[in-house]
Amino acid sequence: MGEFANKTAFIAGAGGGMGLAIARALMDGGCRVGMADLKPKPTDLATDVDGAVYFEGDLSQQSFVEAAVNKTAKTFGGLDFLVNTTGVLWLDQDKSVTEMDMDVWDRVMAINLKSFALTSRYAVPHMKASGGAMVHFSSIDATGGDTPCQDAYGASKAAVIRLAKSLAIQFAGDAIRSNVILPGPTLSPMQERWHGDIKAQEQVAAVVPLGRLATVDDMADACLFLLSDRAQFITGVTLPVDGGITAKI
Repeated sequence: MGEFANKTAFIAGAGGGMGLAIARALMDGGCRVGMADLKPKPTDLATDVDGAVYFEGDLSQQSFVEAAVNKTAKTFGGLDFLVNTTGVLWLDQDKSVTEMDMDVWDRVMAINLKSFALTSRYAVPHMKASGGAMVHFSSIDATGGDTPCQDAYGASKAAVIRLAKSLAIQFAGDAIRSNVILPGPTLSPMQERWHGDIKAQEQVAAVVPLGRLATVDDMADACLFLLSDRAQFITGVTLPVDGGITAKI
């Protein structure tokens, strides 16, 4: 068993990509994991063993989140970690606020931001019992404007940073830490437009100082560090995991 043995985590957005990689890494470390996503459970993900449960549903819906978080804590006798990876990037619909359908704006905000608020709302009461740690996934896109733009995505990810910092201060006295990861260009399901397109991958990698795209395992490694006792004096920070991109700004 690893350093997360006898701990419990709730992973929002665990149906694929970063969330699934983090769930697998935590389970490999001995952690008991509750996972939730709108997507069905991945076919190769074993949840018929002790220490893993999966909930299929909409993480922007309060009743679903309340039930999933509480069921995880009840099943495993508490909750130590919360990881928020839920997110959508709708390149074909998310545009400038001067052009986009505001129903798209509302839906992006519900998925990318409200879901984080809801999971935090229901995780904190359980985590107060013994302290714990949260990691919320934002994006380097939250740090500035760009063109072509995805205004709802960028604004929601910037708001995640502010929410996470507020949670860090509110619950520091309960020994609950809250930090943010800012991923750079990452080969994940969200960036499916790069999959199989080597030329596009090379073009994006060319702007990354470390010379490659990130993997979901890179994000899992950073996340597990922030959850671990090795980061026990770190809270309220934003950690770019971007190969050096933001260092150039």
